[in-house]
Amino acid sequence: MKNNSSLKKRILTALILLPVALVAIFEFPLWGFAAFCAFIMALGAWEWGPFIGFSKKRLRISLMALLIGIIGYLFYHFNLHQPQAFSMQSDITLYLLSASVAWWVIAAGFVLSYPKTSSFWRQKAFLKMVFGFLTLVPTWVAATLIRSTNYADDAKFGAWLLLFAMALVWAADIGAYFAGKAYGKRKLMPNVSPGKTIEGMLGGMIAAFAVVFLVAQTPLLAAFNIAQMALLSFAVVISSVLGDLLESMLKRQAGIKDSGTILPGHGGILDRIDSLTAALPIFAFLFYFVI
Repeated sequence: MKNNSSLKKRILTALILLPVALVAIFEFPLWGFAAFCAFIMALGAWEWGPFIGFSKKRLRISLMALLIGIIGYLFYHFNLHQPQAFSMQSDITLYLLSASVAWWVIAAGFVLSYPKTSSFWRQKAFLKMVFGFLTLVPTWVAATLIRSTNYADDAKFGAWLLLFAMALVWAADIGAYFAGKAYGKRKLMPNVSPGKTIEGMLGGMIAAFAVVFLVAQTPLLAAFNIAQMALLSFAVVISSVLGDLLESMLKRQAGIKDSGTILPGHGGILDRIDSLTAALPIFAFLFYFVI
């Protein structure tokens, strides 16, 4: 009964969140979408506090304020307050996304070697705060960059592109859940997240590639060949798993089950966007600067 009640809460919350996300992606002007994402990242910063060891509200609020200050500076740097004059594809975008890629390579090392190397960062609050900014700020940059694609010619093109990137993550997550339930035997990272299996991850990849196949029938990715689409999708799926595992690792070292309680049945904001915090910057970096 308890599991059924939790599942009902998860489904109800998801049915509320999905329309909100779609409205923000497709109906908000670019500056409104950027502000919406900044709000989500600020909530993520609040929930990051316990990972650092911030138990007092004023410290967590300070963390939020610092993140908002950084994003606010970038908002004006990109001229997002001037729809006709904004420019997202600048050197600072490349630097931030490159830093994000470097961070996720380092994070992969932490996750793969956990708990052996956790002594390097476990007691270092400042370092874990830097981890948080390297996770949340590039996510905002990536989401806004993707949404801004071809904005002057077709304001909805970037919305569809962002939905595609997110759909890859969602499909991988759903595919991993059902494949893991049905066939999961070999643990993926038992020291970090005992519930995840190799079979589940492979199921997630299959589900994600099904999304790629469907999207390949549309003009959205017409400029890319099959190999490019496969590389992009594979990188996104792997990075989404890494994002999930990183949050699981941080929660485990902090001794908490969920990052928050704001979403009934789902936990906190970070519990919902952990995969996206890795997948969107990787997607944006590859899409705009590599492929």
